[in-house]
Amino acid sequence: MTELLSNYVAGRWQAGSGAGTPLFDPVLGTELVRVDAGGLDLGEAFSFARETGGAALRALTYKQRAGLLGAIVKVLQAHRDTYYEIATANSGTVKNDSAVDIDGGIFTLGQYAKWGDALGDVHALRDGDAVKLGKEPLFQSQHLQVPTRGVALFINAFNFPSWGLWEKAAPALLSGVPVIVKPATATAWLTQRMVRDVVEAGVLPAGALSVVCGSSAGLMDQLQGFDVVSFTGSADTGAVIRSHAAVAQRSVRVNIEADSLNSALLLPDATAYSEAFKLLVREVVREMTVKSGQKCTAIRRILVPAALYDAAAEAIGAKLAGVTVGNPRNESVRMGSLVSKAQLNAVREGLDALKAQAAVLYDGSQARLVDADPAVAACIGPVLLGARDADAAQVVHDVEVFGPVSTLLPYRDLDHAIALAHRGQGSLVTSLYGADEAALGRAAVQLAASHGRVHVITPEVAQAHTGHGNVMPHSLHGGPGRAGGGAELAGLRALDFYHRRAAVQAAPGVLGQLGLAQA
Repeated sequence: MTELLSNYVAGRWQAGSGAGTPLFDPVLGTELVRVDAGGLDLGEAFSFARETGGAALRALTYKQRAGLLGAIVKVLQAHRDTYYEIATANSGTVKNDSAVDIDGGIFTLGQYAKWGDALGDVHALRDGDAVKLGKEPLFQSQHLQVPTRGVALFINAFNFPSWGLWEKAAPALLSGVPVIVKPATATAWLTQRMVRDVVEAGVLPAGALSVVCGSSAGLMDQLQGFDVVSFTGSADTGAVIRSHAAVAQRSVRVNIEADSLNSALLLPDATAYSEAFKLLVREVVREMTVKSGQKCTAIRRILVPAALYDAAAEAIGAKLAGVTVGNPRNESVRMGSLVSKAQLNAVREGLDALKAQAAVLYDGSQARLVDADPAVAACIGPVLLGARDADAAQVVHDVEVFGPVSTLLPYRDLDHAIALAHRGQGSLVTSLYGADEAALGRAAVQLAASHGRVHVITPEVAQAHTGHGNVMPHSLHGGPGRAGGGAELAGLRALDFYHRRAAVQAAPGVLGQLGLAQA
């Protein structure tokens, strides 16, 4: 029998009581490890993290906690090769795609270590300036933020087992809040191994970091009023979390990142020979194929002037035709697999739904796989769809296919294009392509209302921009409406979620003794 991965809770490694759920290689179909959380004393786990881990973290200053993040970075870098091997086996990703997850997580930790170091040796953050409460400045009000005295529960998605942990844990630990992570079962191995390495290195206080592999049953029941929960996944599961008594009755703070029909928009003044057109085509192909399209920020809808619809279809299709799909261990393969057969079936079902109102412009779904058995591997080539009547094709604005699938949509004018982008009902990101800075600026402001991030690409930043789908710790990650209404990262703004705001009303002399850092 394959190894049963242990859970780390209440300061010790504990095996589940069941036989475990198997995790598979999505290309070879072989069983890798098993996970199980049955029989764990979750009450003990949460109490230990909340009381022991929380107290130890809060006793440290922001600068000291930043040092902990730096220590984690060194541990993860030392084991980096092992993480790549696990990602290849369990997620089916090629090396470049594994880097987005693994190196992206390490980079984010490093950034928060630097930002936290600058906060200094203090235990609370200044929130604005003191204001007088009367005619004379004898009695004033100073707002501050202090770490919440609870635990941070992370219920994460399958597509980023590394980055999904560390982009949340970095601001949480820096804030002084202990973390319990529940990784998605299908790809839990990488998360568990990273936590294991950090725990065994002894760089964190006991109870600061825990991992529960397997079922999430009972986790939400343990949450108390000062705890927080952050979820990444489907809108349906997000709705269940929002309706749980912990949130509805005990006022547990919740952050949700859910479905997102992100768009890419080419400005009306572009031509088929313009640099902006070429940049759009290149970015669309990259976003369709990186991690096999399994990114919450991937481009799902491509908005182009009606006159360029055919040219865009031809250009994108031509580039997609050069994408090799199959076993990520083969160096000739550019795109690996989906994470499981279940996800492959979901992509195929989603494609059928979109095809009811969209035509197939490029079909890589039946392409020959490299070093992979199509009867076993969860591989599918990229598929470009198109709908000449973007207004009537309602399904493409409603259904997200979480794989290498995108839909080309023509628009009449810029106002029409912006209206189509808004029909995503709230998205994580949209990207704009053009050379007219004034038009791009106006469009960016209009799109900001329904998007967490607006990524503007002009010819001058062709080599400098960070990518439509790359989530940088410096910028907001989240979106309104169907995207979940959440907010992560954005520099030190991420610490807001793990802090409580309060006002101290006192004489200036007392306020001067609060020992606050400017966030």
